[in-house]
Amino acid sequence: MRCLGLGFWGLCVVLSTSAWAQEQVEPGTGVVLRWLDKINGVTQDIEMANATSHQQSSLRIELGECRHPVGNPAGDAYAFLTIHAENDTKPVFSGWMIASSPALNPMEHPRYDVWVLRCLTQ
Repeated sequence: MRCLGLGFWGLCVVLSTSAWAQEQVEPGTGVVLRWLDKINGVTQDIEMANATSHQQSSLRIELGECRHPVGNPAGDAYAFLTIHAENDTKPVFSGWMIASSPALNPMEHPRYDVWVLRCLTQ
């Protein structure tokens, strides 16, 4: 979406993906996540391989895949995550999480926060 500041309300124009050059991406071998317990203030970095799961406290984190720009593994990573809270059948988060914009699609949980730091490449 592209927004132009025209007048008080502005004007947002949605362009099809063909109008913008799409960045080429490649899969990493896994992801580095940061986990935060908001009550205790404890953080931990978690490394996971693609298509695996990890139990962290009362959260089960499942990684589908992590992707990064071709030739730039330190570039903007994003990962497909599904996160379940203990005793919940419905996930508390399921979707793509972007390292440079964690607030764009955040996990909504009263105690824990999880976000993507980068892809693993080996």
